[in-house]
Amino acid sequence: MVYIWGFNLSLMSEVLGENNLKALVSLLNDEDREVLEHVNDKILSIGGTIMIPLLENEWENNYNPSVQKRIEVLIHTLQFETLKHRLQTWHKGGGEDMLEGLWLVATYLYPDLSLEKMKADFEQLFYEAWLEMQNDIPAIDQVKILNNVLFSKMKFTANSKNFHSPSNSMINVVLESRKGNPISLCMIYMLVAQKLKMPVLGVNLPNLFILTYKSAETQFYINAFNKGLIFSKSDIDNYIAHLNLTPNDIFYEPCTHLDILRRVFRNLIVSFEKNGESEKVLEIKALLQVISDNQDVGYV
Repeated sequence: MVYIWGFNLSLMSEVLGENNLKALVSLLNDEDREVLEHVNDKILSIGGTIMIPLLENEWENNYNPSVQKRIEVLIHTLQFETLKHRLQTWHKGGGEDMLEGLWLVATYLYPDLSLEKMKADFEQLFYEAWLEMQNDIPAIDQVKILNNVLFSKMKFTANSKNFHSPSNSMINVVLESRKGNPISLCMIYMLVAQKLKMPVLGVNLPNLFILTYKSAETQFYINAFNKGLIFSKSDIDNYIAHLNLTPNDIFYEPCTHLDILRRVFRNLIVSFEKNGESEKVLEIKALLQVISDNQDVGYV
């Protein structure tokens, strides 16, 4: 049993009074390694919902750089554990809400990001497209209208200059900058299209994520990274042949939301590897593991 400054650390987390919690946080000023280990363990065991606001307050009022660094590490650890738990819950629920999945990815770098804000942003995009959409027109014409709204009116475009930037996988940044990679642009396109009742889904094509418009009457493909370029199955055949790959159903048929989020995480791993951010690489691999299974197929 450890006592420091008269506080019983083994009991402090059980008595969740604000004064005790503040006292616990104040012990981060101690330079004794054993003390700091016990304090860290207790803070982590209590959890982010309770501890992060107190840690942030301590950071703002503490001018010791080493203590501030300890607090930053603790806050990040608590936020990361919260993200893993939320991601696990999303996975176990079948990953049905794609926007929520993309929001979870974005909270890795933007932990205070609001899901409601993301929903509001997409509602605005949907409204802009809905104003232009017409009833009872061919599927190709529906896609052309949506292409015009997203790529001409709203100015979404490929971020070719900084293709491997981690920001391309952050849906909030892509919505703000209007620049993204193939999968982030496809997700914006898909979510707006589906809200318009268009049967648009993702396709796990190697090296290039695309979309398919698939109904009982027709199927064709859309390249959101190239301003909604429309193409056919024969074009995919040629693409696969050019890559010297054996044709596979997954190159032509819709993939799941889980497949999409796994690919987003794999893209992030490549981005952080190119930036030399090895700690982030390990963390993203841990997040990918939360939603992976034995059938996980990777096409960055």
